[in-house]
Amino acid sequence: MYQRFLKTSRLLTLAIGMSAALLGATSAQAVEFKWAAQNDILTLDPHSQNHATTNNIVGHTYEGLVRYDKNYKIEPALATSWSNVNPTTVRFNLRKNVKFNDGSAFTADDVVFSFDRIRQPQGTMQIYVAGVKEMKKVDDHTVDVILDKPNPTLFNNFTTFLIMSKSWSIKNKSEKIQDYKAKEITYASTNTNGTGPYIIKEWAPDQRVVMTANKAWWDKLQGNVTDIIYTPIKSDPTRIAALLAGNVDAVTDLPTQDVARLRSTPALSVLDGPEVRTIFFGFDLGSDELKYAPKGKNFFKDVRVRKALSMAIDRTAIQRSIMRGLSVPASLIIAPGVNGYNADLDKTGPADVEGAKKLLADAGYPNGIEFTLDCPNNRYVNDEEVCQAVVNMWAKIGVKAKLNAINFGPFISKIQNFDTSAYLLGWGVATYDAQYSLQSLVMTRTQGPDGSFNFSKVSNARVDALVESMKTELDKTKRDAMIKEALTLTRDEMLYIPLHHQMRPWAMKKNVTMVHDSNDAPKMRYVTVN
Repeated sequence: MYQRFLKTSRLLTLAIGMSAALLGATSAQAVEFKWAAQNDILTLDPHSQNHATTNNIVGHTYEGLVRYDKNYKIEPALATSWSNVNPTTVRFNLRKNVKFNDGSAFTADDVVFSFDRIRQPQGTMQIYVAGVKEMKKVDDHTVDVILDKPNPTLFNNFTTFLIMSKSWSIKNKSEKIQDYKAKEITYASTNTNGTGPYIIKEWAPDQRVVMTANKAWWDKLQGNVTDIIYTPIKSDPTRIAALLAGNVDAVTDLPTQDVARLRSTPALSVLDGPEVRTIFFGFDLGSDELKYAPKGKNFFKDVRVRKALSMAIDRTAIQRSIMRGLSVPASLIIAPGVNGYNADLDKTGPADVEGAKKLLADAGYPNGIEFTLDCPNNRYVNDEEVCQAVVNMWAKIGVKAKLNAINFGPFISKIQNFDTSAYLLGWGVATYDAQYSLQSLVMTRTQGPDGSFNFSKVSNARVDALVESMKTELDKTKRDAMIKEALTLTRDEMLYIPLHHQMRPWAMKKNVTMVHDSNDAPKMRYVTVN
């Protein structure tokens, strides 16, 4: 069904229902911005997939109670203010006279509805309301957020808790979140009705997303862009050719091999910045027998095997040859810029082929091991090339890894269905706090936010206890100590094998001004075209 939908979508664009009065500025006033990157969005349902590109694009039309400003500080959005009623109740005063794209009024009912909706188990966004027991309507423009316990990351989480219209969702039979992994298509996964700075007019999967300024938005753009065309271009040469030819105004995921050339191109400028995203390998640590490996016991359960795989990787060579210096070799699953990051814990050593062979032999595999490695080929910087390089490095210690490189859409559906034995994934930190990564990736999986992206079936009782404690610990010194211990355990037990932290330069025409976002989420409301 899903594949049929994609094919159909290439012929038909998805018109988003809206009033003509809400469409962007007149042609005399319009400023168009064409933006390209390699990765398409997965859905228009704001509660379905915790995927950075999707969250960013969809976050231009849907909004949260709060948002980040240019300096990653929390500021009001659909809430104008808040106060503590008691240690476990936060009262949010909602913005009045806000309209959804269909003209209906934003009220407390929409907030409560969105809270109940985002927690549904078929979605992957529960992490953003973690620790919230209940949301209660006080009146049409007041909501009480009732916590299990005091929550030190509540407002960071709420930046990505996006609000949908209750009446629109009911009218269009979208009270339930799209089940993406089951290839379900719903009205909310192909249409939008938000309150934000832009209206999504059209989404043609693998072709474009078209947005126009929302003239009814309660706030004002800090840039001047009224019309946006986002184009996913998987091919690196094609994407850069489009920029050099002037067919797009900006590219936000540059192939590393092209950065130097783009810096020296007079018509372009390159905006440098780090990204709070770590690229790592995950392995099935829970199954007794691997699905994509020869019959026998699951060798990934032996920490010596995981350490051997890590020791065999020459991260410096990857940094130099494939990433062209635009990465930082990693041994932690969080990047610099994230609260809890510790440079001393993140040190990596040189590759040790002989040491890795010995570890494999000690584990009972003197002749190596064999498995399939799933890898996206259009999501991270040089992702397929990185996977191929690591496969070649593992071959030096007798490991036969068959590379399965596929587009991110089917890839993420595959791993969400636990249809994998080993995979490469990247993880950005939307909250800029280590708890987000530890809770999503390392905690034992439940039906809620704990372990929501733990597709490796990791289960470590001590890490679980530490994360449970840091969820409510308000003393920063104590909480940072918990984070440090959890990160150390994750590293020492090789629950994942971190590879590197990405750097993320953007390139744009000289007449374009953008604000770099370390979560790789350009905000169009800040963009100016002169």
